[in-house]
Amino acid sequence: MKNKILEYASLENAYFGLTKNELKSAQENDLKSLFDVLLCAPKGYEYKEFLKSLDSINSEVCVRVQIIECKKNYAKSYMKITAYMLDFSCNIELIVFHPKPFMMHIFAPHKQCVIYGKLTHDRNAGLCMIQPKILTENAVQNINTIDLKFKTTPSKTKTIKALIPKLITLENLLYCKIPQHYAKELVSIFVPDTKFVGEFKANGGFTKKHTDSLKFIEIFRHIMLLQGKRLECKANFVCNGDYKAFIDSLPFKLTQGQNQAIQTIANDLSQDLASRRLIMGDVGCGKTIVILSAVMMAYPKKSVLMAPTSVLAKQLYEEAKKFLPDFIKIAFVTGQTKDFKGQESTTLFGNQKIPADFIIGTQALLYRDLDLSDCALIMSDEQHRFGANQRYKLEKMFSTNTFLTSSKPHSLQFSATPIPRTMAMINSQYINVSTITDLPFKKDITTSIIHRNDFKTLLSHLKSETDSKRQAIIVYPLIEESEHIDYLSIAEGKEFWCKHFDNVYVTSGKDKQKESILEEFKQKGKILLATTVVEVGISLPHLSTIVIVAPERLGLATLHQLRGRVSRNGLKGYCFLYTNAQNTQRLEKFAHTTNGFEIAELDLHYRNSGDLLSGSRQSGNEFEFFDYKDKEILESATQIANEHI
Repeated sequence: MKNKILEYASLENAYFGLTKNELKSAQENDLKSLFDVLLCAPKGYEYKEFLKSLDSINSEVCVRVQIIECKKNYAKSYMKITAYMLDFSCNIELIVFHPKPFMMHIFAPHKQCVIYGKLTHDRNAGLCMIQPKILTENAVQNINTIDLKFKTTPSKTKTIKALIPKLITLENLLYCKIPQHYAKELVSIFVPDTKFVGEFKANGGFTKKHTDSLKFIEIFRHIMLLQGKRLECKANFVCNGDYKAFIDSLPFKLTQGQNQAIQTIANDLSQDLASRRLIMGDVGCGKTIVILSAVMMAYPKKSVLMAPTSVLAKQLYEEAKKFLPDFIKIAFVTGQTKDFKGQESTTLFGNQKIPADFIIGTQALLYRDLDLSDCALIMSDEQHRFGANQRYKLEKMFSTNTFLTSSKPHSLQFSATPIPRTMAMINSQYINVSTITDLPFKKDITTSIIHRNDFKTLLSHLKSETDSKRQAIIVYPLIEESEHIDYLSIAEGKEFWCKHFDNVYVTSGKDKQKESILEEFKQKGKILLATTVVEVGISLPHLSTIVIVAPERLGLATLHQLRGRVSRNGLKGYCFLYTNAQNTQRLEKFAHTTNGFEIAELDLHYRNSGDLLSGSRQSGNEFEFFDYKDKEILESATQIANEHI
């Protein structure tokens, strides 16, 4: 997908008239476009001017002087210089603390020079300047001009300064579709006048209007780069499978959000261009049925689903076997899968050929010798748990790229961790985004913040719930004891819970038996002691209570995922946030918010604009100026970028 604005802004564009040397210097300093230069905003400005009036006290000025006398006080380690001000025919006293030996030569009597510093008035000495700097001939030539200071290498600074006159003009910025009000502020940042420098110093940095212009450029450039990565490619197959008969066969009615997501996916998969879509839904929104509907659309071609954990992959496999028609052959692959007897599939594992229309597995899929033919659709569940390289590798496995043709499968990514609206808008430049906002079951979860003195009440609640054949999870922040954290670990708490309850299970998430422990707990357990391993995917229909120890250490999105483990089927649920912290404002707001999309906005408020993408693009904190709260700037940048694709 080409973007005309990126073409306009490229430094290789003859429109800017750069010489070969200027272009080479820009490339060596990673300056590929006008936008790259604009994002190298000065960190400060220096304006040196000659003293115009003796009334300019407490100002930094340049003064022409002739040295009269220079005395060094060794006891007090300072040097006092008497000088004659050539333009004002009067004396000035210069004080240099901790002078170096060579300074006696610099301030030798009868020598004429230009000094720079803050002019003050001493009651005894008269006009005075402390720690004056003697300017070089080059510096003297730049007096009465504004020098831009950049926080980068000398080579890059020199290149930027050389490019500014040719690049940063109002005409060029408007030509690159930058709105006029932002363009004017950007020109003033790079071609400042004395009024601008005065405002910069008085404000301690850029004013809001100038900062907004830099925010615009940063997100504008980012959007266009994302659009450039959104390459159109032929789909392996056009998919028009009968998914409606499958939906009609289900023993329950789908929500409006599920139906809308399914219809959108059907439209995507029926195109001859490979689609890429992210489906975001709140915890428990029913993504599994959407996944299975997509499998029916792709049939009789293959579908592949990658899940981040074997527990989640197994759960999806069981759901697929339960709901999909018998003629859909399903294979299950994890790192522990050795024998495929009994699994009917058309997938090749080593020398084994086993029939399969739908392959479900963990990252082990990436390292198996699969039959790569006839794959129409690849999917990843809890997509933020995978790195970009893993998702790309899965796509590449089932893509074809020959001298004559190239094609790839349709791609669906699913996430139960909603992201803020601004994040979704940015992501939508690279991948289509759909949301499922309603739930099949209305969740009734009471969230309470508790402290040490509430423990007896908590204990009574847990006994009542487990006696009623309901289950509870206690999430600890630690596996072993730590001197740095004022909370018990799983190892320390295990003895207490085993003493007061039977059928207590323990998993840290790192133990090899994690999957079997969770499965056994699901059937027999009363209390599970765990880390945040239970955050993703595990379905426990009898789980009514979750206790999260040290919740202040976790992000709100993680807390919401953990809370989402309870009340999966409409069961009355309880979430207890056990904390030693005194300031619980963030937790209190979380306790009163159950909507995942509202939680995402709340998380954004408290975490600012850190790495909220959670792996959807491996780029960390991408922005220096732009903030995810700057919705109006984002909307403006998005609109202009989309107009010039």
